[in-house]
Amino acid sequence: MADVVSEGAAERRTRTLRTELALKTLHADLGTPERLRSVLEQALVFGGATLATVYAPGDSGDQLCLIEAAGVPRSLYGLRDSYPLSGGSPAADAYRLGRPLWLSPEELAVRPGARPMPAGDFWLAALPLPPDPRGGGCLIAVNENPGGFDTEDRTCLELLAEAVSFPPSTGTADSDDLPSSSFSLAMDTGRVEVDDEMLELFGLAPEEFDGKVETLLGMAVPEDLPSLMSVVESDHLSIGERELEFRILQPSGDQRWLRLRARLLPAADGRPSRLVGTVADASKLRSGGNEVARVQRLAAALATAGTVHDVSQAVVTALRRPLKADRIALAELEGDRLVVTVLDPPEPEAWPEVWRSEWRSEWPDAPVRTMPTLAAALRDGRAAIWPAGTPLEATLAEVGPGGLAILPLPAGGRMAGACLIGWDTPHDFGPDERALLTASAGLAGQALMRAHAFDAEHELVGMLQRTLLPRRLPPLPGAEAVARYLPTTAGLEVGGDWYDVIPLPDSHVALVIGDVQGHNAQAATLMGQMRTALRAYAVEGHPPDVVVSHANRLLMDMETDLFATCCYVDVDMAEGTAWCVRAGHLPPVLRHPDGTTEIVVTEGGPPLGVITQADFPMSPLPLRPGTIVALTTDGLVESSELDMEDGLNRLCDELAAADPAHLGLVADALLTGANRSDDVALLLMRYDGLDLRPLRESWTVWRVPEAVRHARRFTRRTLRVWGVMEESDAILLVVSELVTNALVHTDGQVRLDLTLINDRLRIAVADASPRSPIKPTSIGWEATGGRGILLVEALSAIWGTVPVSGGKQVWAEIVVTEPPPTEPPVTEEPALG
Repeated sequence: MADVVSEGAAERRTRTLRTELALKTLHADLGTPERLRSVLEQALVFGGATLATVYAPGDSGDQLCLIEAAGVPRSLYGLRDSYPLSGGSPAADAYRLGRPLWLSPEELAVRPGARPMPAGDFWLAALPLPPDPRGGGCLIAVNENPGGFDTEDRTCLELLAEAVSFPPSTGTADSDDLPSSSFSLAMDTGRVEVDDEMLELFGLAPEEFDGKVETLLGMAVPEDLPSLMSVVESDHLSIGERELEFRILQPSGDQRWLRLRARLLPAADGRPSRLVGTVADASKLRSGGNEVARVQRLAAALATAGTVHDVSQAVVTALRRPLKADRIALAELEGDRLVVTVLDPPEPEAWPEVWRSEWRSEWPDAPVRTMPTLAAALRDGRAAIWPAGTPLEATLAEVGPGGLAILPLPAGGRMAGACLIGWDTPHDFGPDERALLTASAGLAGQALMRAHAFDAEHELVGMLQRTLLPRRLPPLPGAEAVARYLPTTAGLEVGGDWYDVIPLPDSHVALVIGDVQGHNAQAATLMGQMRTALRAYAVEGHPPDVVVSHANRLLMDMETDLFATCCYVDVDMAEGTAWCVRAGHLPPVLRHPDGTTEIVVTEGGPPLGVITQADFPMSPLPLRPGTIVALTTDGLVESSELDMEDGLNRLCDELAAADPAHLGLVADALLTGANRSDDVALLLMRYDGLDLRPLRESWTVWRVPEAVRHARRFTRRTLRVWGVMEESDAILLVVSELVTNALVHTDGQVRLDLTLINDRLRIAVADASPRSPIKPTSIGWEATGGRGILLVEALSAIWGTVPVSGGKQVWAEIVVTEPPPTEPPVTEEPALG
């Protein structure tokens, strides 16, 4: 145990010595801004900090203003741009008292104006700086380890605080006297003012530059352009500092590394106004201690990594090439198993045979107990390095025969995972490299825990969204339908877009698409309620305008502040006709069989939930076999850069160019490049028409003494015309029983419908009573009624009842066969009734 303690103490003393050495070896040719930046980066490597900032008195003398920052974004911890000297902030207290403050999460929570960190608890250190012409200042460092800053961390930070020196004041950032190699970008116009030195860095002559920022961006290497755009696009910025290294292609074809350092200035209304800063040759700013810069770049990359895979990929990108490693693996610790999230290289052949035997899906997973060396490293919680020739278990020996590094990834008092780095040829581990591995492990562990929580919450949101939408679309006679739902990527938001396909009696189908206002749990809940309500009203047999009107009244009665838009299309598959009702929603788009497209101009009503007594007119849609009906929400055709009319026209063009034979591929193509800042729902149906159109006849049964006899006579004539003779007795008996039940047990009009399609004859009797017939469980020999439904069940292949417009429809289906051509027609009426 004593050996372990002495080993830990030796490691801490080594860290102090490295800090002193790093301060002594700062290059003398570095300007003071770069030296200040390097000191803060060393606080990340040697001081256990995830964020380090420096504050100094402002020009007015009553504020401590932010001078420089390094590490993860300040917004994660609620640190501000400035603090009043008379206030109770840690920065102001340390500055006034002249002594360090080491504050625990509990102490931070009770301080005036404290703002808790969204990701969890953290420790904060505030150290006064040596007096200088500007009046000194304060160093702020943040630590997320459970125990906070240990003794060695505090010693290192105190050394670094004493080494802080400020750059000379050059006036405000928006001064007209810009420093050399500087620029000023107007965020609203994209016009940029640059000096000759900056143009020389880009390889441009003054007369060749047109003053547009796009000209400079166009010289960037394509791989670096997204990160560069994230700095100069005002829509994604907050007021504050920016720093980035990127590459440009010079006219000679060579690449040059440049470092951009800038600050976004606000206008009077607080919105981003101008980006001012400098651009310099990055090779001149690198001090040779590249490990510090790599840690800083890794911290910046991890700050924007949202998922576990993004975090893992950022670690691989930051470590493998600089370390010249042959393979690197990063795995999450789930219970007693390590689940690999990223392998580089990804090919199974590059990894040990025992790993390939544990390959479960995309990556392998294995219990920690099978790797004692790794288990010991996780228990110790410190980076472990084994040079070439070290005897290791087979699961690890083949990962790095020339050297192996195991980095436990600590976070929040536990191990989030581990990172394995291996070399094939003997590798010499220098002190700077070891410091890089240690600092990277701490940053990666914290980021991995945040990303894991994000992934879990995102999966919960996705599961809720999938539960509220149809699991699958029903098969349709004479048509094919596909649907797609694309959730927004803007945060963990549940959308209100929905779609539905509802099979209805008599070969009808309802296509529904809608959008509830908002992106939150309330909108998602209301979406589920509206989808259920529309389906219920449709199945009851109401016409499209009544279905939408009922849904509107229901939403008004819910007393919610949200409204919904909806488009409802009722398609008669047998006749090839359709009726459309719109409630504040986008119109349908049709692709005709000849490839032409049409935005159907239909009269629409207001959104649901706005006006109680609203009219929702029906409009016809022309359908021919091969026609595609496209229904979508506004997320597909409208965004901040795309007008809705232009989006609908683009949808028409893409639909016209698609192959209607593969409807799933059409839907995928339409979603390519869709706006991910809003939900997108898309519903497509290709109407092919029924191979055999059903034969239909209807009869209104009047309440007269001979009503049942008239219904039987109508049925017999219809069957004779259709050539159905063998099953006529059974059919007539079922008609008699259903019509008799309707006349005896209900009031109002009774209608008899006969439908023949293929080998099925459907008998349906509708009446005005919503009460369904009840099949008796048992009938005594003396009973005088109750046998009708039992006869219908015995003679039919299937029977049932559905609600229809306030009443019901009782139906039965009988399998029929066509008579032989020589069979004489039946002329005698069966002796029934």
